[in-house]
Amino acid sequence: MNLAVTVLQIVAPVFLLAGIGFAWVKLGFEYRIQFVTQLAMSLGVPCLIFVSLMQTQIDPKALADLSLASAATYGAVTVAAWILIRAMGLNRRTYLAPVIFGNTGNLGLPLALFAFGEVGLGYAVVVFAVMAVWSFTFGVWLVAEGGSPWKVVKEPLVAATLLGALFLWQGWQTPLFLTNTLDLIGQMAIPLMLITLGVAVARLNPQGAALAVVISVLKLALCVGLAWVIGRWFRLDDVAFSVLVLQVATPVAVTSYMLAEKYGADGQAVAGLVVVSTLVGVIALPALLAVLL
Repeated sequence: MNLAVTVLQIVAPVFLLAGIGFAWVKLGFEYRIQFVTQLAMSLGVPCLIFVSLMQTQIDPKALADLSLASAATYGAVTVAAWILIRAMGLNRRTYLAPVIFGNTGNLGLPLALFAFGEVGLGYAVVVFAVMAVWSFTFGVWLVAEGGSPWKVVKEPLVAATLLGALFLWQGWQTPLFLTNTLDLIGQMAIPLMLITLGVAVARLNPQGAALAVVISVLKLALCVGLAWVIGRWFRLDDVAFSVLVLQVATPVAVTSYMLAEKYGADGQAVAGLVVVSTLVGVIALPALLAVLL
């Protein structure tokens, strides 16, 4: 019973905030998702990442090990997903990126924070940053069938990650007034991302629900299995291991839908995956947390 209450206390704020965004749209209120997403991803999340890395008390070697484990996991997931999509005879441009990339920002960061505290958030931003770099390079190339990998250098969250890692490595700290300002900006990121997730799900029109259920369940099994094996192989500590598995197991990211729409893939099919995998996550993530805690 105590474990069930603990899991409920962790996941309830996440789904309640997403529910606020869902209800906001259904009540007919305006929500400019492109503006809010840009605000969160260009300002809020970079500040959150930078301050989290700068102030983390985690051993730099543990962060380095997690970075390598995250890169290895996403590499393995990419290969396995490629084989899966090809075996199922599905369009690679439409279905491969959603299977690889989870919602590590909107969903993974707050879950890690609520489940494992500031240490968990510090680990989670590392996994998120690794995923983001892979998404902005290979992910864009995959959906667009081309594109320059150097676009990733221009992303604020990548610069924030590198700068935060440098400050952590050198033991530097920004002046207190600047730290407080950056921390305050970063605090808006998680609520905004969760509410935006609810808004996005409310506006999507899922299609091909049966196929979406199959892919969502296979994605979950694939990601959890590979993250579990690789996390153990790298001998990560308990919190780092749990955060890696949790982050990689998150449902299909809303950004996968946005990329599909932007570059002419089947956006409605991806929309169905976002909605269905998120609903699967409502059941699967609390169960996974119960195992990891």
